[in-house]
Amino acid sequence: MPRQILAAKNIHPAVKKKIADNHADIITEVQDAIAKHKVVVVGMAQNPAPKRARKTLDKLGIEHTYLEYGNYFKLWRRRNALKMWTGWPSFPMIFINGTLIGGSSDLTALVEADKLDKLL
Repeated sequence: MPRQILAAKNIHPAVKKKIADNHADIITEVQDAIAKHKVVVVGMAQNPAPKRARKTLDKLGIEHTYLEYGNYFKLWRRRNALKMWTGWPSFPMIFINGTLIGGSSDLTALVEADKLDKLL
């Protein structure tokens, strides 16, 4: 089921560029990393969930690229652009072969169900 997004016809022309350009650089940076690397973890400092995800990947010997954007007190607007782009509400955001698989608990569930290798 696709997520709900405000239709372009319901956005006034005067603000379309502002919406399109809203922290586009951070989205481009993540897109570039996803295109270049098999596994990408997007996180933030001080959050234990990205650390758990990276620890799980390290334990399994899975090479990954980590992008960190701020912490609870910094860069929240930039991180919000990533949340709006993906529709994923929290960090980390874990991408495998270009597909968002969710966060740390979703990664753990794939490992426990022995389904991670199929994605790699």
